Amino acid sequence: MNPRSTPLHDPTDSLSRTFERTAAGITGPTITVRGLMELIGEQGLLLVCVFLSIPFLFPVAIPGTSTIFGILIGLIGFGVMANRLPWLPARLLDHGLQARHVVPVLRKGAEWAKRFERLVRPRGLLLTHGPTVNRFNGLMLIVAAASLLAPLPIIPFSNTIPALGIALLALGMVERDGVLIVLGYVASLLGAAYVGGILWAAWRAGKGLAEILGGAG
Repeated sequence: MNPRSTPLHDPTDSLSRTFERTAAGITGPTITVRGLMELIGEQGLLLVCVFLSIPFLFPVAIPGTSTIFGILIGLIGFGVMANRLPWLPARLLDHGLQARHVVPVLRKGAEWAKRFERLVRPRGLLLTHGPTVNRFNGLMLIVAAASLLAPLPIIPFSNTIPALGIALLALGMVERDGVLIVLGYVASLLGAAYVGGILWAAWRAGKGLAEILGGAG
């Protein structure tokens, strides 16, 4: 793997097959993020981003992962911007995940991938390569990851929309599909606007309450 470039998907192994193989490779009660990435192997860090987005797209969950997964995706986004493998903190890589949560996520991802992977193909190549495009694509990954990090776990779609942006962007870059990348832009920007609007409304409400309480005092 060239450390100066973003790893590409091996076209001989489909995304669904990659997820199935990874699920089958988990034999213990727990697996670290590092171990999961090693099982995914040469398919690359962008496919790790696809996996990390799945718990927020479907009713399967890996408890307590929004912050960890959001940070990892953001760091991978920085790596895409810099066109090199990113530095990933050992504390995050060695974080243990319960196999009983990870395996259903991988299997759900495989089912999801089988439904559409025949529609994914190289197209719109101007949006899939080049230093300027990579920087912008990486920035969009960071935007979506930042939205995923927002502390809004009970607000509908606050995690789903950014996660959709992450999945579309990462898969579009892996498969060199400019259409998916454009859809990823749209979802990432919508997610940022939605989450930002909620946070702004919460801040305004808190400020108004503070003024009321201050006046009453």
